[in-house]
Amino acid sequence: MTQNISPPGATVTTDTHPLIRPEFTSPFTEIGRDEWARLAGETPMPLSEGEIAAFRGLGEPLDMAEVSQVYRPLSRLINQYAIAAREMHQRTRGFLQRGGERQSPFVIGIAGSVAVGKSTVARILRDLLARWPETPQVELITTDGFLYPAAELERRGIAHRKGFPESYDRRSLLRFVSQVKAGVDEVRAPHYSHIVYDIVPGEYTVVRRPDILIVEGLNVLQPASMAHPLAVSDLFDFSVYVDARSSDIQRWYRQRFLKLRESAFADPSSHFRRFATIDDDAALAIADEFWNNINEPNLVENIRPTRARASLVLRKESDHRVQKVLLRKL
Repeated sequence: MTQNISPPGATVTTDTHPLIRPEFTSPFTEIGRDEWARLAGETPMPLSEGEIAAFRGLGEPLDMAEVSQVYRPLSRLINQYAIAAREMHQRTRGFLQRGGERQSPFVIGIAGSVAVGKSTVARILRDLLARWPETPQVELITTDGFLYPAAELERRGIAHRKGFPESYDRRSLLRFVSQVKAGVDEVRAPHYSHIVYDIVPGEYTVVRRPDILIVEGLNVLQPASMAHPLAVSDLFDFSVYVDARSSDIQRWYRQRFLKLRESAFADPSSHFRRFATIDDDAALAIADEFWNNINEPNLVENIRPTRARASLVLRKESDHRVQKVLLRKL
């Protein structure tokens, strides 16, 4: 299956869902990799080879060229959005004659499928954005901490739908981001362990009045609904969707599953310890079962349909490298 994103003003088709319904013109400007790379201008490259190596997700060929050509211009663009938001906040305070109010943190949402590389994108942006003088304090949280504990998922009968929208405590996530956005001095997010595959009681990620908060997760771009009239995406100032063909994401997921046998699965306390010693064929069969029954349905039903709500889409090709950027028109 292939995906073709047409130039601005044309209809748009994809391998699974239309980015925009055919009767509408695209609200995105499509930018090729070479053109996008030039937009970095004189932006310095503050990360070293060693720092970039530490960002690599399992199986992702991240290198200096990728960071320089894709994420350096992205950090410059987001920096401009953050400066504009700060100026608008100051103008609004002046209009309301409330000069003593705190600056609201700039909040970024990063969404995409399992295994597409959104966590790596989030970590890179965290460090790049922190190098700008206007935004030295950048915090990153993942929505994993707002999954219901395993016991609660079992009680609700949705343990097999972990990662689907209904498996998250949306009210707690919304409360957390709202408090950060309101400038509360210290806000705590629950800690999720991928080793034990559950929330860790008594452990938290503490966020203290950041300049920028990055919220990364599968379903962070979900819209509001009658049941949930306010969504966390309503609090985002900018959002990124990391995109790729379903067939490529499945291949990356299979590759990652094999590598996890030698790392996280091998930990004696790992929830997936039983998979650490199985052979490749058995491991791939299990990975395919997880993909076919959980991850792909979640992608098709819940994650990819939110792609058109993003401020910017990073389009990856089969080698994991970004080849196109789609930026929402102002």
